Amino acid sequence: MKITMVGTGYVGLVTGACFAETGVDVSCVDIDADKINKLNDGEIPIYEPGLEKLVEKNTKKNRLHFTTNIADALPKSEIAFIAVGTPPDEDGSADLQYVLGVARDIGKYMQGYLVVVTKSTVPIGTAEKVRAAVQEELEKRNVDFGFDVASNPEFLKEGDAIDDFMKPDRIVVGVDSKKAEKFLQQLYNPFVLNGHPIIFMDIPSAEMTKYAANSMLATRISFMNDLALLCERVGADINKVRKGIGSDPRIGSKFLYAGTGYGGSCFPKDVKALIKTAAENEHPLRILEAVETVNEDQKSILVKKMLEFYGGKENIKGKTFALWGLSFKPNTDDMREAPALVIIDELTKMGAQIKAYDPVAMEEAKRRIGDKIFYAKNQYEATENADALLIVTEWNEFRMPDFEKLNTNLKEKIIFDGRNIYQPETLQEKDYCYFSIGRQAVISLNITSAKRYLEVFNSKIV
Repeated sequence: MKITMVGTGYVGLVTGACFAETGVDVSCVDIDADKINKLNDGEIPIYEPGLEKLVEKNTKKNRLHFTTNIADALPKSEIAFIAVGTPPDEDGSADLQYVLGVARDIGKYMQGYLVVVTKSTVPIGTAEKVRAAVQEELEKRNVDFGFDVASNPEFLKEGDAIDDFMKPDRIVVGVDSKKAEKFLQQLYNPFVLNGHPIIFMDIPSAEMTKYAANSMLATRISFMNDLALLCERVGADINKVRKGIGSDPRIGSKFLYAGTGYGGSCFPKDVKALIKTAAENEHPLRILEAVETVNEDQKSILVKKMLEFYGGKENIKGKTFALWGLSFKPNTDDMREAPALVIIDELTKMGAQIKAYDPVAMEEAKRRIGDKIFYAKNQYEATENADALLIVTEWNEFRMPDFEKLNTNLKEKIIFDGRNIYQPETLQEKDYCYFSIGRQAVISLNITSAKRYLEVFNSKIV
């Protein structure tokens, strides 16, 4: 089988490489000539564990090809995937200009029957717009090639995308013809040998499933973050609460971790888009609106804790803070909607200096914010002469630091942990001031700011 994958971003590149791994002949198309040239030279534009080796292997096997010319790729293909970006518009709706642009190109260059599949995350009703765009171009050419449109949403987790694709929990496909179903069943057969299903459904339901899944996961995160703030007030520990409720099989333990809020390319965009779709259909999704509000507030939670501890903006000015973690989650360099961006922006506006380190997202940070911060060579350089340490992304290498180095490097033994990666008891033994999410603060009376903090807030010492 031969397929065309239009778009070599995160979804398109991972999907194309994984299909090629099963023996499918895949042509990946992108209008960005520089990106295509780099891919042909073996350079991968994104960080995703295992992807570089997978692309290299299948390129050498001549199963994975990269081109800017959709006209060359389409006539040889039986299925064409649209996997281009759908960035949020100013009103929160998904911008479909790139999706519909690809649909028009497909109509211009297809030479026979084709299954046109939307892989991009798109609002309900997009498939019909794609169908109309393809048909319009065919009519301009005065040809009557048959084609079907299908919806095949992706459920890839950044950092685990290869494993997610090769061993999926489920594959969701929206179709309205048996012929399209047969083609997609054949394409996906190698991926369901683990017994998990291909779920065929109508196209609008498939389009809705993607938004509903991401919005439910975002809801769990915001619920726990909101609950964490209450835990701090009443003396409860959100980690213990998580274990207590997560052991209920009706709830489960995934996506119940309190932190500094969700980010990335999917959750923020998809929540906004579903809220917009609901408003357009005069049915506001009130729970989801609250989910978004809680998340935006949560991105500033570490800064709020710092303001309380230091006693206002005037006491933040002139201080230097070490920041560990820039990407929105571990095992990716993706900084879209990352809490680190909000934290950096707020602290630098107050006159603070930031010394940051991330294992893979440093170049992406430089591209986004330039020289706004100092980029450390390693996690310990970031802490040299810093007034406190902020942990924003839970990379594994941050979990067991060399505390002797930290004790020497930091001006004061203060940590603001946005991911709850340390145990309060451990930091108490090491005489730190330690603030986490949804747990009681650890206060060292050897730190001047801590004494004022205790007087003002009467904080409970662990």
